[in-house]
Amino acid sequence: MRIAVAGAGVFGRHHLRVLKSLDNVELVGVFDADAARAAAAAAEYGIAAFGSLEELAGAAEAAVVATPTTTHAAVGCELLERGLDVLIEKPIAPSLEDADRLLEVAARKEKLIQVGHLERFNPAVEAMAAKISTPLFFEIHRLSLFTPRSLDVDVVLDLMIHDIDIVLALTGLLPEEVRAAGISILSPKVDIANVRLAFPGGCVANLTASRVSTEKVRKVRLFQPHEYISIDYAEQKGVAFRVSPERQIGFAPFAIQKEEPLKREIVHFIECVTGRLRPRVDGEEARRALAVALDILAKIEAHGETIARTLAAK
Repeated sequence: MRIAVAGAGVFGRHHLRVLKSLDNVELVGVFDADAARAAAAAAEYGIAAFGSLEELAGAAEAAVVATPTTTHAAVGCELLERGLDVLIEKPIAPSLEDADRLLEVAARKEKLIQVGHLERFNPAVEAMAAKISTPLFFEIHRLSLFTPRSLDVDVVLDLMIHDIDIVLALTGLLPEEVRAAGISILSPKVDIANVRLAFPGGCVANLTASRVSTEKVRKVRLFQPHEYISIDYAEQKGVAFRVSPERQIGFAPFAIQKEEPLKREIVHFIECVTGRLRPRVDGEEARRALAVALDILAKIEAHGETIARTLAAK
């Protein structure tokens, strides 16, 4: 299968690296709005540097869209219209209107959209999913050092959306209540946020995401009847603590074979394209995660207005 990459930034180069290592695809080239950046990436991987999306579409059957989030709909729709299946980096788009445009074009052209929620392909997450019975409480932390990348979106769409997607997938539900707070620190957008999601049936998820931390943390803690499960996304480690009927606590590490989630995600995309299968994270699932993320941002904005009124009153 002939595949190309749109976007030669940090994420685009990761996709180029993985695609170049695979035997069952031909990485034909890369496009970037910055011609010099495209040329540098093309030279590194021994591929073509395309001058336009039209040129890219003429050489490929499928493409990865790793451009800035604000351009996902425009780039994705053009490639879909030109007959390509696409793997779009998360989030699917910056707005529900843009997401719906992508879904409409994909349906009309009968093409696949997969969205890059790569934690779904993390072996530790898959091991945890196999252990879930009745999730009642999630505590999730995703903390990162500050970098100048992805500043076109806030921390909710940049980082937290991974965990939103995971919680929606594991519960199979949409939240019925959202409470959130967040602040801007080093950028004009929200850099740290804390969220509480309440689901039908009583499950609650507390999520914290920060891109101004002094350390990198990627952890999930899940509590369900008689069991506590903890996983580390980055280390791909997991453990379950279980209480027996005799009130004894058992400790059971997960047997996990570590693999790069991005590689597993791309291999899955290739399998879906060649077999015309529904991707694990298709456009509809990505839209649901985006809708919850945008609801969170609205709650953060409302919380900020409340604080502003309080300060003004003093």
